[in-house]
Amino acid sequence: MATILIVEDDSNMVQLLKTVLEKDGHAIREAYDGSEALAMMGIDPPDSNMPLPDLIILDVMLPIMDGFTFHNRLLEEKTTRTIPIILLTAKGQMKEVFAMSPNVKFYIEKPFDVKKLREAVNAQLKK
Repeated sequence: MATILIVEDDSNMVQLLKTVLEKDGHAIREAYDGSEALAMMGIDPPDSNMPLPDLIILDVMLPIMDGFTFHNRLLEEKTTRTIPIILLTAKGQMKEVFAMSPNVKFYIEKPFDVKKLREAVNAQLKK
């Protein structure tokens, strides 16, 4: 199936997402802030040998580097600007902040329905 990068600082949320998505056959990578995620993707520091995910599930409120800054950094890179993102946030108004982004495909507010998340992941990966 697909490789999904979860960028979320709540370890319990990461474990829930990981369990659900691995059950669907996806390979999961996890980062707890935007800076760690950029390193895992070989963006900062640059490393072209690092694999890119097929999809990113991104929280907005993160330590060190927040989701908005991480997202903008992805848009700067030719190799990452088209990776689809599912925004997972407790802040409903974030939809407006990311409204013009070409790669944010779904907005899911916490707490969320697992079925809705799975449907969003599957819909995006079918494209």
